[in-house]
Amino acid sequence: MRKKGIIAMLGVSLALAVGAAGLANNWVQDRIGDVEREDETSAVVVAAVEIPFGRTVEATDVRLMELPPHAVPKGSFNDIEQVVGRITSQTIYEDEVILQRRVAEHMAGSALAAVLEPGMRAITVRVDDVAGVAGFLLPGNQVDVVSSKRTGNALDYESETILRRITVLAVDQHASQDRDRPIIVRAVTLAVTPPQAERLLEATQEGKVQLTLRNPLEEVEEEPVEVAAEPEPAPAPRRVYRPQPIRVSVIRGTDTSSTTVTK
Repeated sequence: MRKKGIIAMLGVSLALAVGAAGLANNWVQDRIGDVEREDETSAVVVAAVEIPFGRTVEATDVRLMELPPHAVPKGSFNDIEQVVGRITSQTIYEDEVILQRRVAEHMAGSALAAVLEPGMRAITVRVDDVAGVAGFLLPGNQVDVVSSKRTGNALDYESETILRRITVLAVDQHASQDRDRPIIVRAVTLAVTPPQAERLLEATQEGKVQLTLRNPLEEVEEEPVEVAAEPEPAPAPRRVYRPQPIRVSVIRGTDTSSTTVTK
C-alpha cells in the first residue's frame, strides 16, 4: 500500500514537471517572437536633399529609410520608382517622408499643371519691378493683390485689396525656388479660382494691379467690418414763452374802468 502511494506521488511530480517545462518553453518562444517582431522594419521613401516646389523628383533626390511598421505614415511610398517623375506640390525637406499628397503625378503637359489643386486655375499677370516686389517673389510664396484705378478726377486714385493669400506658381518661366538672389521678373503666374481669375482680369483692364508679399506664418485676418454710424437723436423741442395779456378792472367809487397788462 505504501509502495503504491510513493508511485502516485512520483507520477504527480512528473506531471507537474512536464507542465512547468511546457510553460517555460512557451514563454521562451513568445519572448523570441517579440524580439523578432521588434527587429522587423519597413522601407519608406524619404528626401535625400531638399526638393523645391514645382520640381520633378529624380532618383538622386530620394532614398530608402527603414522604419518600424507602426512608424510608417499613411500615404507614404516604399519604392523609389513610385516617386521618380512626380512633381512636388510643396517644398520637401531633407529626411522628410514623401507622402502622396506632397507630390503630384505628371501625366502630360507642363509640370505647372500637375501642381494645381482641383478647382484651381493658373493665370499670368504682367508686372514690373515694383509690382513684382523688386524680384523677391518665389514660387510657393503667398501674396495679396491690390487694384488701383482712377476715379472721376484724373489726379485721384482708388486702391483696394481684391484678393488675399494667393499662391505664386511661377515667376517668368521659373517654377523652382532654387534662387539665391532677387531677379527682376516680367510676369507672375498665380493659382486662383475661376471667380478670382475673372475679378483679377477686370482689375487689370480697369487700372493697375500690384502684389504685396505675405508672411506664410501669418494668421488669416478677418475682413474689416464697416459699422454704420447711428444718426444722432433729434433735439427735444424748446418751449417758447409768449406773454399772455390780462385785463384788469379798476373801480373808483361809482366809476369803473378797465386796462390790459402783460404778464
